[in-house]
Formats: sequence, structure tokens, C-alpha cells
Amino acid sequence: MTAPRILLVDDEPTVREVVAQYLQRDGYEVRELDRGDLVAQAVAQFRPDLVVLDIMLPGASGLDVLRNRGVGAVPVILLTARVEEADRVLGLELGADDYVTKPFSPRELVARVRSVLRRANAGSSTTELLEFDGLTIDLPAREVRVADAAVALTAKEFDLLAFLAQAPRQVFSRAQLLQRVWDSSPDFQDPATVTVHVRRLRNKIETNPDEPRWITTVWSVGYRFEP
Repeated sequence: MTAPRILLVDDEPTVREVVAQYLQRDGYEVRELDRGDLVAQAVAQFRPDLVVLDIMLPGASGLDVLRNRGVGAVPVILLTARVEEADRVLGLELGADDYVTKPFSPRELVARVRSVLRRANAGSSTTELLEFDGLTIDLPAREVRVADAAVALTAKEFDLLAFLAQAPRQVFSRAQLLQRVWDSSPDFQDPATVTVHVRRLRNKIETNPDEPRWITTVWSVGYRFEP
């Protein structure tokens, strides 16, 4: 079996060295990069399964890489030394699947990598196709169509939609979604992560995101999928 490939982008050699050692010890093939403006080329050549991307980079910031889709549809975990919620939210809005705030435990990062990859590969052994009125979710292919038009979702957006759609009308709190979709908890992950991903999903699949048809809010409780 081919080892999953991780592109590690950080301009601090010590961070790259430590993180790469932990990832390689866990069985991943790692390629290191220290500039943001070289990410798109590295993604095209190395074809990683996941990108670990620092925000503060020479050449182009991690946010610029996301904004310009330099990673394509590859799942992304952001590394950020910024503590402001606005920075984290912006990264998620631009397509990041998860984030880790510096300083961090390399073991925590490896666990996040494992979780994101597991979710990205979920459904590979199933043939289930979820079909609703105008919305189709192909679980093994990880494809979504609205009114027969393909919709491009990030790995975590697909995970969230698939999870909710497989339990229609069941209400999940943000804490529950963090545990079930992100393999995390409010102790380690900002619940705003869920809010951002729900908003992004609505913008992509809803005709009117302000009056959602599929993913509805149950005030003071959480979210549910309406079949």
C-alpha cells in the first residue's frame, strides 16, 4: 500500500524537522517546502493527499495560497500563530479543513492529519448514493450535485454534509459535530469552525443561503438536515 503523501509548508526549519519526523514515524511520506509561492507547483508534482500549510510564509501567505486555490481540492490543515478568531475564520472560509494554533504538540498535529485523511477517505467501501429532491450525494465518489450540476466541496464540507444527510432531521449541536466530524471537541477546537463550514455549505448548495432548504438551524441547539 502506498504511504499517504503530506506536503509540509513552513518557513521555520525546526518546525518542519520535528513535524516531518513525527509524520514519517506514523507512516506518511513527507515533502517539505518553505515558500508559499511554490505550493501550486509542488502540489502538481508531488500530488499530496493533504497539505499542512503555515499562514505566515515568504512569497505568498497561506491565506493567499488558499485564496488562489494553489492546493486545488487537496485537504488542508492550517498552522497559525495568530490567535484572533477572524484569522482562523478567514482560513476556514477560504477552504481550510482544519487548523492548529502554534505552539502545538506534534502528536496533536499528526492526530489531526490522521482524522482529516480518514474523513476524506470515508465511504470508499460503500456504494451508497443519497438522493433527495434536487440534491445527490455520492458517498464513494465523494461527489455532490445540485439540480444535476456538480458542486465543488472541500473534504471537510463534504464530510459535514454527508454526516448530516445520513441522519436526516436529527439535530446535532456544534459540540457533537466537532466530535463526530472533526474527531475533536470544544476543548481543542473553536465551535465557530462548525458555523463557518455550515455557512460555506449553504452558499454552495442552497438556492437561498439565508433561507436554507437543506441545512437548517435549530436555534440554541444546533443544525439538522431536512430531507
